[in-house]
Amino acid sequence: MLADTEAGSVITAAQSGAEWGYRLLLLQFLAIPLLFMAQELTVRLGLGTGKGYGELIRLRFGRGMAFLSMAILLISCFGALLTQMSGLAGVGQLFGVPIWQTIALIVILIFVMTWTGSYRSVERIAILLGLFGLAFLFVAWKAHPDTGQMLDQMQKMPLGDSRYLYLLAANLGTSIMPWTMFYQQSALIDKGLSLKHLKVARYETLFGAILCQTLQAAVLVAAAASLGQHGTGLENVPQIAEAFTAVLGNTFGRIVFAVGLSGGALVATIVVCLTAAWSVGEVIGVRHSLEQHPREAPWFYASFAVMLLAGGALVCSGINLVNLSIATGVVNALLLPIVLWFLYRLACTELPESLRLKGKYARVVSIIFTITAALGLYAGIAGILG
Repeated sequence: MLADTEAGSVITAAQSGAEWGYRLLLLQFLAIPLLFMAQELTVRLGLGTGKGYGELIRLRFGRGMAFLSMAILLISCFGALLTQMSGLAGVGQLFGVPIWQTIALIVILIFVMTWTGSYRSVERIAILLGLFGLAFLFVAWKAHPDTGQMLDQMQKMPLGDSRYLYLLAANLGTSIMPWTMFYQQSALIDKGLSLKHLKVARYETLFGAILCQTLQAAVLVAAAASLGQHGTGLENVPQIAEAFTAVLGNTFGRIVFAVGLSGGALVATIVVCLTAAWSVGEVIGVRHSLEQHPREAPWFYASFAVMLLAGGALVCSGINLVNLSIATGVVNALLLPIVLWFLYRLACTELPESLRLKGKYARVVSIIFTITAALGLYAGIAGILG
């Protein structure tokens, strides 16, 4: 869930605050129960079946649908990876480090870490890095937002404006991401957890959902309080950093911003590469675990390396970070109908009777998933066409 507060999420939230003030703030909190519902179902599926998301789709719906789900996931993962690396490259630029040097260092460090470590060691490092994102709470508090203005703007949602709808879709797509659902299910299995861990895994997921959306809200508040008075969009990472320097001073603000963005981006870089590698392994039916040596799971490590190297090469070629990050969120929103349908069907059919999604809660989940998928589809298409 710390990976959910990644570079794309931070940039989308900052753009939302800079362009629309607090008008997209309510969405950050409304996404909490939705995020928990989706991720909690992946917890049930992982611990209840002992199988990953891709493997379950292959067994339930056949190889054709499994490859479709893998293609959707890889698109989402690769888009997310580009935003993480672009964000980290932008942080390097703040301190005068060339893009290629930043990317080369990231690729080497992450690949060495995964090549030489078990899942537990990688997870501990990732959590430590992700906790730096708590810096965003400090910045939001120091920005001293106008409470009256915040409450007033939260009630005003210009749903007829295509630009607003585009950012609404992007915020939805950076909160509920296909790769986070796939990752959590596979990660629980790679950690060797069982049904006895179900209760604590649910509590951890709820806490993570609240923390994730609170951090995104903090970024939006900081940007709205410092940049949102002008109503203009952002073009690059240094402009986003201005929201922090305006509140904390030039040097300290840059450091806090760099630490907060880098933490989430590094966690997400590890997560999306692992997700893509797990997906390939589960769908084609080969070994896919960090607990196995590269010689024992060559497809897994090769997929991880290809994702990392391809992403690094594209970022070094030069990409508009802000536009790419927002576009990636919109793509995720457009994919939600397929992803949520797979998740719902698996939870209704593949779990043991005691864990199966059924009854009133199943109807509630069905309604919320349908509304979310329809909103993501409508806002994304309307934003693009507008």
